[in-house]
Amino acid sequence: MLKHVKPVAWVKFSIVTLLYLLWALWAQSWLMLILLPVIFDWYITKKVNWTFWKKRGVKRQTKTVEWVDAIIFAVVVTTIIRIFLFEAYTIPTSSMEKSMMVGDYLFVSKVAYGPKIPNTPIAMPFVHNTMPFTKSTKSYSELIKWPYKRIAGFGDVERNDIVVFNFPTGDTVIIGAENPDYYAQMRGLADYYNISHSEARKLIHERAEVIARPVDKREHYIKRCVGLPGDTLTYVDGQLYVDGQKAENPENMQYNYIVKTNGTPLNKMRLKEMGVSYDDMSGNTGSVYNLPLTGEMVDKLKRFTNVNSVERVVLSEPSPDVFPFDTLNFKWATDNFGPLYIPEKGATVKLTPQNIALYERIIGVYEENDLKIKDGVIYINGEPADSYTFKMNYYWMMGDNRHGSADSRFWGFVPEDHVVGKAWIVWFSLDKDNSFLKAVRWNRLFKGADKL
Repeated sequence: MLKHVKPVAWVKFSIVTLLYLLWALWAQSWLMLILLPVIFDWYITKKVNWTFWKKRGVKRQTKTVEWVDAIIFAVVVTTIIRIFLFEAYTIPTSSMEKSMMVGDYLFVSKVAYGPKIPNTPIAMPFVHNTMPFTKSTKSYSELIKWPYKRIAGFGDVERNDIVVFNFPTGDTVIIGAENPDYYAQMRGLADYYNISHSEARKLIHERAEVIARPVDKREHYIKRCVGLPGDTLTYVDGQLYVDGQKAENPENMQYNYIVKTNGTPLNKMRLKEMGVSYDDMSGNTGSVYNLPLTGEMVDKLKRFTNVNSVERVVLSEPSPDVFPFDTLNFKWATDNFGPLYIPEKGATVKLTPQNIALYERIIGVYEENDLKIKDGVIYINGEPADSYTFKMNYYWMMGDNRHGSADSRFWGFVPEDHVVGKAWIVWFSLDKDNSFLKAVRWNRLFKGADKL
């Protein structure tokens, strides 16, 4: 029956099958073997016209068919690359200044930590979560939902890696009012009206459209990993300590500083040359300035003849906006918190009504247990509990712009199933404060993210 098949067809089939089996082995998904008959038919039996848009037996197709063929091929290849190898990403905010800058275009390596299999495989190509020109139309279908699975990568998340991840508290979104996140707005409403969180939640749903998103369709964030599973962090006056040892600070880390002059204004052009953006200068008038600065910029500013003093801002007042949002038991501030244990897979912690705020979201949301607290007793899946063993690893992420970053201090831990990849290389960079060729930051092009 197969005598008419040319030897070259068998060779092609064998090579493609071998590569496909290696891919299935890498993905650790034997369900992929279902497609082997398709590969066999494509190269050997040719019973099914898999390229149905083409006419069989016609060597020269029409221009339209050729374009369709090229587009389908490009979409399939690009989608595979985006899922399994790397993806383009743009830095949208100043939270990682001056390491990652607004206007940086970079590639994110999916193989650094191992690519995730999509939770929602049915989706519009090249669109993250919302259809273009709409506010809330989903670009994906939840008809098929796959559990979390990560393919083997080159390594694990390491301390000080710049990591892209799905926003943990982006599971619920208020359309048209995405920032701050849903939970921050809920807590704010509860405090403002002196009502319960459940009443505030009901109020939000009455006033706005609220949607839910699966893990892989939550917004992408980029921060530096400063806390690994099993670490204990302490943050004292803006200095991070890991397991009691002073942590290494990123070279280009920024804090806000109060700059006082002798009464004359600072020269904006000189500030711009130092690296202060026009947005950071806005709102500053007179002889007192509040500016985000690196250590190098502070040294330069102190040499200005009209500068009297440069003092770092320390945000030490306990705040209900700082994780875990429990000022009764945790009087933590933006620049002062801890000690805080970062959960590690398989580790067990003691639970009390006093510390449950730390792990409440992990237990009830990320690890999908039924968590209730009644009469001072903690119940997990209907059973009283005084301890909990974690099912996943967790990370603590912070921006290098320490006073201008919405990071783990304001929403908590990052679960391992939210990690997307590692910032790899900046392939293009534009400074929005300049125009034409001056806008291109030539010194950043094709620089590794860990070199900036």
